[in-house]
Amino acid sequence: MGARFNDSTLTEQELRRTAREELIRIIDAEQVPLTADERTRLVADVADDVLGYGPLQRLLDDPAVTEIMVNRMDQIYVERKGTLTLTDSRFSSEEHLRKVIERIVSKVGRRIDESSPLVDARLEDGSRVNAVIPPLAVGGSSLTIRKFSKVPLTVQNLIDFGTLTPEMAELLNACVKAKLNIIVSGGTGTGKTTLLNVLSSFLPSDERIVTIEDAVELQIQQEHVVRLESRPPNTEGKGEVTIRELLRNSLRMRPDRIVVGEVRGGESLDMLQAMNTGHDGSLSTVHSNSPRDAIARLETLVLMAGMDLPLRAIREQIASAVNLIVQISRLRDGTRRITHVTEVQGMEGDIVTLQDAFVFDYSAGVDQHGKFLGKPVPTGIRPRFIDRFEDLGIHVSAGVFGAPAMTSGRH
Repeated sequence: MGARFNDSTLTEQELRRTAREELIRIIDAEQVPLTADERTRLVADVADDVLGYGPLQRLLDDPAVTEIMVNRMDQIYVERKGTLTLTDSRFSSEEHLRKVIERIVSKVGRRIDESSPLVDARLEDGSRVNAVIPPLAVGGSSLTIRKFSKVPLTVQNLIDFGTLTPEMAELLNACVKAKLNIIVSGGTGTGKTTLLNVLSSFLPSDERIVTIEDAVELQIQQEHVVRLESRPPNTEGKGEVTIRELLRNSLRMRPDRIVVGEVRGGESLDMLQAMNTGHDGSLSTVHSNSPRDAIARLETLVLMAGMDLPLRAIREQIASAVNLIVQISRLRDGTRRITHVTEVQGMEGDIVTLQDAFVFDYSAGVDQHGKFLGKPVPTGIRPRFIDRFEDLGIHVSAGVFGAPAMTSGRH
């Protein structure tokens, strides 16, 4: 039997199955009086502990769980359908939790100890892992896993969830095809990356796409894709490759489209310059709570590039580079909705001018389950970029922006 475990050609699944069979054999040999349920549970618990990630394994295997949050060894929360709940899973001790954290991070070639007590990594399946151990985590080790959806969500899924309307999907599809530069704006856990994935599904299949991310989360469906991932410094503090360096390098790779997972530093200046110098149709996300806030956030990030540019010059860069801001928010009922589709029109004096094409209508109230009944409605104002659609032969049905009569008093 030992030889089988040392067989390097075995896949992890085969190894698990072999170990499980061996475990059942041992339990049966011990002749412990167990009911069928108890026996199954014992096998599962031991197998999870020896081969998997202990009490986290069944949460990782549960497709309904989207995020796992371990606050300490005896407190594990999960997110299901946008709602946080405390589970009855727990680790037997702080050492047990530490062992599982070490198993997770060592699998992806990283280490965690007192000298480097914080790790941000990615599992083989693409799930994002963040682990913090004492002395930084005061109440005991903490672990957060954002699970990676095996099947990428489609635009139809988002329409079914009520995140966006069919009219909005038609407009966004046209905007991507027309090579508008689009920024997806949203707070933590609002679904920015999911929306970026859906927008990228509208990219033409005959274009060369370069994606740049901190941890690869985008699931681009097209064939012609180059995926780049930044790299943190090693234990000696060397070897770091930043998003900014990858972005600059990508411009030499003849991209038709550049997709940046999230701008959160000086790379935003490079991205705006790329958008302004013929790399149209770029997509990215920024962490902010409204379209106006997204502009302010981009200003701050450009200042982080340390170029000492005057604010007006930065605003002019933003106004000429970004065409559209799509704001996604997580509402009180846990649902994720697009609350604004906003055109960046240009400059008026020193201010970047914005014009909403769609705005979420809260006036419909909530149903008996506390779910918002509202949906994003057109403001009735026709964006200026529609003229660009006409020139490119891209048609958007007349009903997309709604008749002005529908939207009276909504502004």
